[in-house]
Amino acid sequence: MKQKSNRKNIIRGIAAMGVYFILPLFNTLPFTLLHIDLNYVPTIVKTIYMGIYEILMLSFILLIFHKLIIEKWQDLKKHHQTYFQTYFKYWFLLIGLMMVSNFLIMAFSKDFGGASNQNDIIDMFGKSPIYTYLSAVFFAPVIEELIFRQAIRNLIPKWDIVFILVSGFIFGGLHVLGATSFSQFLYIIPYSIPGLVFAYILTKTDNIFTTMGLHFFHNGLLMAIQVFILIFG
Repeated sequence: MKQKSNRKNIIRGIAAMGVYFILPLFNTLPFTLLHIDLNYVPTIVKTIYMGIYEILMLSFILLIFHKLIIEKWQDLKKHHQTYFQTYFKYWFLLIGLMMVSNFLIMAFSKDFGGASNQNDIIDMFGKSPIYTYLSAVFFAPVIEELIFRQAIRNLIPKWDIVFILVSGFIFGGLHVLGATSFSQFLYIIPYSIPGLVFAYILTKTDNIFTTMGLHFFHNGLLMAIQVFILIFG
């Protein structure tokens, strides 16, 4: 019975990751079929389309994990105070480590352009602030925790250290895919830190909502800073 359950969890993990990595290959297919040049599509149309696309992807992944989500939500309602009191302090650890690693990269690098992923977010925020904020603060924490934590945990259920390292560095690596120099690639370190910390917390709580909550808070704070800079910068 346990072996059958483990097999189902592995299938769910593979299915969720398949949706996350394969669906983007077809996200511009409607425009291609209609022979529409994306360069001439208004920003508002692109924004609405991407919003619909993200909702569709999220719906598929939520459907895959719907039983687990219901179970863990019930667990969260019972133990949320314990989870918050015990694991919120780890956010201060990750933000401190990220700040130190960012400082060291900038101090010893000749490339002061910053992380390519962060530059892309700033550029998107300037063009579509509402969409970028909602995507980063609400969509990203849910989808990324379900994929980079829960799905990978389903594939690596027994070896905590292996899971933490794989989860953290895959998460960090995908944030530097647009790197054009070695110094930009080094930002895999600060981007991997939240992934490692969130993965560790998942091994302790076995509840994906704990890491989602911290991810919400983390992204919300960073985007609030971007809003402040946009308004007063």
